[in-house]
Amino acid sequence: MNRKTLQIVLGFLVALLLVAGGAYLAGNLRWFAPEAPSVPPESAEPDVYREIILYFADPGVGFLVPENREVPDCEEDAACVKEVVEALIQGPSGGAVPVVSPQVEVRGVIVDDETATIDFSRDFISRHPGGSISELLTIYGVVNTVAVNFPHLRQVRFLVEGEAVETLRGHIGLHGPVPADFRYARPPQGGEEETGNAE
Repeated sequence: MNRKTLQIVLGFLVALLLVAGGAYLAGNLRWFAPEAPSVPPESAEPDVYREIILYFADPGVGFLVPENREVPDCEEDAACVKEVVEALIQGPSGGAVPVVSPQVEVRGVIVDDETATIDFSRDFISRHPGGSISELLTIYGVVNTVAVNFPHLRQVRFLVEGEAVETLRGHIGLHGPVPADFRYARPPQGGEEETGNAE
């Protein structure tokens, strides 16, 4: 191999090494390069919220006290009732006492004329503390919450695991729909008594 040919071959090998080395460095140094700023996804339109009233127990006396809450707006009655009752199950945000155990699930809701039929999980009974006052506040906490937010629904039929029940823990009869009764609700801040849709 003559000198000129040797120089061409060496030049080619050097060029090849430079290209390979550059590719290697580029592949490794990219770990140290600043990441390209991520483009945030286009934000969806904000949800429309509506204000609801939930009834919890007063910690001192045997009354229900209202608490305002905001939930995403909805259109279909059964879905809206389910959403409101689930908000009740989540419990109060202030100093009131829950009327339903947070482990309870709403299995389904059916709306028929003036009646909302609500199907609860077994925990509605098994996790209830018992006692006549506690049972009364649970039942009317649910019924009054439904009635005050849906004025055309005046009573609630209670189911547990899809079956009708005679009572929650032996005190309040649940053999038929329970009408709203706001005599058990104490007005906030000493205002006028909450009457909702009760007559």
